[in-house]
Amino acid sequence: MTAPFTVRSALERVREAATPDDPFREWMTAIREKEEGSSGLNAFLSLTDPGVELPEGRPEGQSLRGVPVAVKDNLATRDLPTTCASRILEGYRSPFEATAVRRLREAGARVVGKTNMDEFGMGSSTENSAFGPARNPWNRERVPGGSSGGSAAAVAAGYVPAALGSDTGGSIRQPAAFCGVVGFKPTYGRVSRYGLVAYASSLDQVGTFGRTVEDAARVLEVISGHDPRDATSARRDPVRLLPELESGVRDLVVGVPEEYFHQNVDPGVGDACERALAVLEKEGARVRSVSLPSTRYGVSAYYLIAPAEASSNLARYDGVRFGSRADGAASTREVYEGTRARGFGREVVRRILLGTFALSAGYYDAYYGRAQRVRGLVARELRQVFASGVDFLFTPTSPSAAFPLGERVDDPVRMYQSDVFTVTANLAGIPALSVPVGTADGLPVGGQLLGPHWQEGRLARAAWVLEQAMNGGGG
Repeated sequence: MTAPFTVRSALERVREAATPDDPFREWMTAIREKEEGSSGLNAFLSLTDPGVELPEGRPEGQSLRGVPVAVKDNLATRDLPTTCASRILEGYRSPFEATAVRRLREAGARVVGKTNMDEFGMGSSTENSAFGPARNPWNRERVPGGSSGGSAAAVAAGYVPAALGSDTGGSIRQPAAFCGVVGFKPTYGRVSRYGLVAYASSLDQVGTFGRTVEDAARVLEVISGHDPRDATSARRDPVRLLPELESGVRDLVVGVPEEYFHQNVDPGVGDACERALAVLEKEGARVRSVSLPSTRYGVSAYYLIAPAEASSNLARYDGVRFGSRADGAASTREVYEGTRARGFGREVVRRILLGTFALSAGYYDAYYGRAQRVRGLVARELRQVFASGVDFLFTPTSPSAAFPLGERVDDPVRMYQSDVFTVTANLAGIPALSVPVGTADGLPVGGQLLGPHWQEGRLARAAWVLEQAMNGGGG
């Protein structure tokens, strides 16, 4: 696998091969050798057998024919375990497949394996995985971000040109920034959540990683569109992004939120983002300062709403219906307590307790109700900014570049601040994208683009401009 490994180069390799299966088996062998070696990244929790009998007769015209794609381990697959990086689901195999995965396969893509993640999507570093942390390909002593850190690392390392992840509060965009790849979170409802293991149902969204903007956009086209099996799926046709990529940003208005460029942003990150804004301006965009005053409450609101929904969603893991079960229990209560105490990690327990407390009698209005009102304020301010003539917003994706493994694992408040710039998009349900805009101290820096509902094409255009100008064409 020679860099850059993109969807386009994978398609060319498949076309040149005697059969589409030949390059797939070569890629699988290379991934397995690298991951099992001393320099492995622990990016995968399970891998497809490279010698498995593959289906014949892939028809021509499939947009991802033969392309290897990795899938985050909270998306259900029938042929590989779905564990959510948790001991409570260790070895679990789903009887059905997530819609996003099924659509990948229908487009001819080959799933290479399930990627490492923070347990049930709860974390910003992939250090909360029950099976050990993933590592950043740029520096193995740094985190790859989270919770979709394994998917981001797999793309950045050149294992695969694209991957699926999920984004509840920045879990695609932040690891994309840390690993120097593109991460795309679409509008809530654009991609079906059927088969995505629920963390916080009103915030969770399936999205894509790519080595380039084109890669992330191409895969998003494939997995998007209405799904009758998901009640939150919007009745919209699949999004079409590739025809828009080269349309440019001339005369588009870029909003720069004052609250996102402050003293808590590392100088190297701030400098890279300022250079990115200069590129957009040079390409014909008009830069305007805007204000989103409720931004400062976003993280607090998010870390009440998400745990509250998690406390309800994770109640199903009780040792009765599916997953592991504690042995030797003498009563139903002991089954529940033993199974959950043994199966859930520390961060999951912390968020369940926080969410249960926020929903308890006497505290509901003071905490959860107030957080929902803040959510409404955040969404309203964003609508007002876009209605004022701003086409999209530009911010840093994260206040810092990738931090060292272990640095924040015992400081949850500091860890949660990694999401300070990303949670607003999930609270409001708008599309957002992270694109590499440079480096700081030898580590990648991501710039975040946020747009109005259903305007993924506008974000892809702006990201493509930045990619071409700042990163040598995305390669």
